[in-house]
Amino acid sequence: MPAITVITREGEERAVDAGAGLSLMEAIRDAGIDELLALCGGCCSCATCHVKVDPAFLPLLPAMSEDESDLLDSSEHRDATSRLSCQISMGEELAGLRVTIAPED
Repeated sequence: MPAITVITREGEERAVDAGAGLSLMEAIRDAGIDELLALCGGCCSCATCHVKVDPAFLPLLPAMSEDESDLLDSSEHRDATSRLSCQISMGEELAGLRVTIAPED
């Protein structure tokens, strides 16, 4: 089970065990980090699970879909490290991943 670090909007670092096959959004939610709203439940139909990914891990992630990109365009906080956490599937290759929960829009 890969261990990851989630940085809250207040800057608190939380260690989270992310089960392989879960989405990053599910791992964060299951860890009790409530500021990641994930209103659509992981269906890639909102941007309330927006995170900023440590740039060192970006090459390990799958390519961003057009739908994900369109949803992130609705955020005034989008940048080159932005991803929707519901679109990142956890696996051992992401052990050590660091993400920051994006500011709320």
